[in-house]
Formats: sequence, C-alpha cells, structure tokens
Amino acid sequence: MEIQATLQRHFGHTAFRGGQEPIVRALLEGRSALAVFPTGGGKSLCYQLPALLLDGLTLVVSPLIALMRDQVDALTAKGISAVRLDSTLDAEQLREVYQQLDSGTVKLLYIAPERFANEAFRQRLKRLPIQLAAIDEAHCISEWGHNFRPDYLKLAKLCRRLKIPRVLCLTATATPKVARDIRKSFRIAAADQVQLSFHRANLDLCITPCSAVERKGLLLEKLRAVAGPAVVYVTRQETAEEVATFLAKNGLPARAYHAGLPAEFRAECQTAFMTDATRIIVATIAFGMGIDKANIRAVFHYNLPKSLENYTQEIGRAGRDGHHSRCEMLACADDLTVLENFVHADAPSPRALGNLIDRVLRLGPSFDVSPYELSTLCDIRPGVVATVLTYLEIDGIIESRTTFYATYRIKLLRPQEKILAGFGPAERKFIQKLLAAGEMKRWWLYFYPSALVETLQCSREKIVSTLNALHTAGVCILSVWGVRRAYQIKKSPGDLHALSAALVEKFHSRELADLARLKQVTGLSSQRGCLTAYLTKHFGEVLAQPCGHCDRCRGLPAKILKRPKSRRASDVEIAAVRSLRDEKHAALNTPRQLARFLCGMASPAATRARLTRHSAFALLADLTFADVLAIAEAA
Repeated sequence: MEIQATLQRHFGHTAFRGGQEPIVRALLEGRSALAVFPTGGGKSLCYQLPALLLDGLTLVVSPLIALMRDQVDALTAKGISAVRLDSTLDAEQLREVYQQLDSGTVKLLYIAPERFANEAFRQRLKRLPIQLAAIDEAHCISEWGHNFRPDYLKLAKLCRRLKIPRVLCLTATATPKVARDIRKSFRIAAADQVQLSFHRANLDLCITPCSAVERKGLLLEKLRAVAGPAVVYVTRQETAEEVATFLAKNGLPARAYHAGLPAEFRAECQTAFMTDATRIIVATIAFGMGIDKANIRAVFHYNLPKSLENYTQEIGRAGRDGHHSRCEMLACADDLTVLENFVHADAPSPRALGNLIDRVLRLGPSFDVSPYELSTLCDIRPGVVATVLTYLEIDGIIESRTTFYATYRIKLLRPQEKILAGFGPAERKFIQKLLAAGEMKRWWLYFYPSALVETLQCSREKIVSTLNALHTAGVCILSVWGVRRAYQIKKSPGDLHALSAALVEKFHSRELADLARLKQVTGLSSQRGCLTAYLTKHFGEVLAQPCGHCDRCRGLPAKILKRPKSRRASDVEIAAVRSLRDEKHAALNTPRQLARFLCGMASPAATRARLTRHSAFALLADLTFADVLAIAEAA
C-alpha cells in the first residue's frame, strides 16, 4: 500500500506502466536490477520511487548535464529533495549542495560518472548513507556497446567499494551481449532483468534507397508531406548547416543543431523546437538526449546512422504521444566511406599507443597528466587516451587520486587595499603574498597552484580555496582551465611492449566491432522481411508476427545498397599529396597520420598545428581509408 500511495502522492499515477513494478519491488527487496526499456518507456520512475521509500540517499549517475538539470528541477517541483553536482556549479553552489548532503535531507544526488575520478569526492561518498545507485545509459559500460564511455567501466568496482547495497542499471539500447556485460559487472541475476518490447506500433519504419544527388530533393518533398515537428539526423556539422539552409530557402522552418554551435545558440534552438516556434531541426547526434517532446511526427535519417542502437534511440524520439509517426531513412551508400573513415580515424596506431604507455608509466610512483596534452603529444584522440588510462586502472596498474585545474586566473574588481580590508589579519597576509605571486597578463592575474606550493610554503588546497574565497566574496572574476588527473602506480606494469601489444589488439577488436555495426545498418535496406522484426531481433526480441506497418509489410521491395564505384586519385591529387609530404609537418609524420588528414579526419596534433586550414585537408575524403593509406605509404 505504501508503494501505491507514494506513487500517487508524488508522481500522480494510480498504476505502474509496463515493467516498472517488478523493478521497483526487486530494489525494495534489496536486489540489483537491469531495466532495458525503449526510449520514453518510463525508466526514471524505477529509481525515483524507491528513492522515496528507502531510508537513505539514492545516487544517480547520468552522462548528460542538461538531463540532470531537468530531472532535478522536475523533482524539486514535486517537493522531492534532489540535487546535482556538475561542472556548471560555482564554488558557493557546490558548498550549498555539500551542506544539504551532510544534513541528510537529500533523497537523490545526480552526478556525472567523471566525478568519481576525484578521490576527495569518493571519500565523501563513503560517509553518506547511500542505499541505491541508479546508472543511466548503462550500455556505456560495455566495450561492445555502441557508445562506450571509459569512466563507466569503473562504476561497478566503485559501487562495490562504496558498499552500495543495490544498483539499478537503465538503458534503452542493450543488445543481449551488452545486457550480459552489464549483469556480470553489477552482479545482477538474469531474473532481475526486465526488458520491454522494442516494437512501437505507432512508428512506421521506411527505408528509401537513394543517390547523394537526389537526397536533398527527396527530403524536401517528404517534409512537405508531413504535418508537425520533425527531426532530421545527419552525420557531420557542416551537413546540418547545409541541409537546414536548403530547407529554409525552400520555405520550410528549419534550423541546424550541432556541438560546434555556441551553447546559447543550441539552447535557443532547442527552446524554439520545444515551443513549436521552429518545426524542423536538422541535427547531429548531439541533439535529442533527454529531449522529451511528445508530438514529434517524423524522424528522418538524412545520413546512415552508425549503428542499429543509435538508429533505435533516435527514432524512439518520435511519437511519444502514441500517435502515428514516420521514421524514414534516406539510405545512401555514399555515406559508408565517411562513416568507415570515422571508425578508422579513432583507431590509434601501435606506435602512438606505445608512445602513450611509455610516457605515462615512466613518470614515477605518483604523477599527474593532462589528457589534452597527452592527446596532442601522442596524436591520439582524447576519448582514446581516457580509455587507455581506464584500462590501466581496471588492470590495477594505476589508481586515480584526484582531478584538478592547472591554471587559475582572476580579474580584480576592486583596489587591492579594499579587498584586503574585508579579511582578518592572518588571511590578509596570505592573500597579499598570493596576489604578489600572480603573473599579470593584461588585466588578469595568472596562478599555477602546483608551482606555487613551494614559493608560498603552503598546500595547493589553501591556494585554490583562497582564490575561490575571493571569487565568492565578489571581489574578482575567476576562471580556470587545464584539467589534470593525478594517479598513483599500484603495481608493476611488467613488460611495456607486451602491455602495448595487448592494448593494440583491444582497439583493433573494437574497430572491427564498429565496422560490423555499420554493416548491420545497411542490412536494413536489404532485409526482405519485416523491418521492425529485424530491428527487435537485434535486441533479442522475436516478434510473434510481422508488424504490418513497415515498408516490407506494405509490399515495398528490399534493395541492396551498392557503393558507388571507387574512383582513382588523379595525378594532380597524387602530386598534392607528395607536396604535402615534402612540407614535413610533424603532425603528418606517419602514413596513418597523413591518411587521416587526407580523409578529412582532424587529429589532435594536426588541429593544434592549425593544419585543418591547409588546402590538402580532406583532399581524398571520398576515397576509402584503405585506398588513402596506400597512397600515403607510397608518397
């Protein structure tokens, strides 16, 4: 009765939605659980309701700041005590959150997985009465999932160290293999996995094979035939801009949305769409996570998605109100080269991996590193650097201690004597010494806390807390940057060459898995049977009968996507490659670096050297990576 009463009192529901009740009861009985619910399936209530019934704190791990903010605001509006810790909070807001946690009044704490890298935060968590951990987007823990995030890989071990009695993993896109990974990591019994059907009867799946030339015209025609809000997904930021401009010039209210836009532009764009001021959003996958708009009538894939998991998540944003919605993929085989090249661009070379391992594990028993600097020095993408460091942690070779900023700068808003007048004698003396130690550049005083420890004969913490205190007092503007992560060697890594070789094999396996996922996407077009059944089978669900509302069920024939015939690089292009090689750029020193550059994939080193402005950048972007690599090796 208490469950039903709480459900109605706080959430306004008289009954559970499908799958929610067995999850809630498992958690209240002290067992961990896995909820595999499609997008919009009501995952949040599965931990929010138990959080109110359990005597203690519920820790919610989510990768999206916007989603955390929305959830906390919604819970607070319901009178439920919820807080969040994320990078947008200032020092005063952080202090307030910690005071609330220490008082024991908070029921739900939302955090990003990266916050666990801070040892002080982990120690603080040990003092809190955590009764439940909810892991959102739990498929991110699996190396074989479509959206692997290295910080997720450490969560299961952290939950055990914190002795959290029960864990709820939530995801909308777990294949049977990924679900097994999640259950194994968090020791969840198979009986406590609840999976809802991925079949949404109101979504019509359409696959329209087309050429690159006719694609824009097709999209325009189909959007004109659809009434109501629509989302068009593309692969690249420049494509989002190009397609949105094309639609707008042809009389359709469309706007582009991608990660390259300033945050205020993205926020304005999202608000315009949510309030129906803009009908069509042309977006990269940066748009949609946490978007809860019930009346999206169509989702178009202008470019092929990277995986069936991405595709399912993206079409799941349509028709959440239960009304008919169209989900159409304009399947163009020309996209395959770009998507495959993205996969190859992420795969580090054996030489680069060896360089990274060597740099990190020869720094001494305790060390700190800048992931950004490592990325540039070794020419490995930041996400791959983070993954390597995580693998070393999982293997027990290193342990993260804390995360900190290397550089602080302040702009004083008052004369120094007036600032000092607001503090006691001891504080005044230290602040005076600290300000004198700052390096003036234009109107800003720069501080490098780690380097100032010896100069000021004090701890780094005291320097940082004093700068934060000045900011909180309103006497200066403070900004920070240059994230560094501190680690400690826990055991000997052994043979570094053997360790590097093992990592090379891991990344090669992931590269092959990503290419296989892309092949599954093209399989939709050539699928002769029910498209919905093909999709649900991918997630381990067998439909009893064809859906009756997809292209195949309507009698439209399957079509194999055929790549356009690969062209050969011209003599002029070969000459341009040789000329580029002769320029001897350090960032393009190896054939693989050169090939990535010619395919239009900006590497960290090339970006830092500002080579992406070079006329040869993306010169051979329409060729396969293997062909371009052969040209680079012969240059």
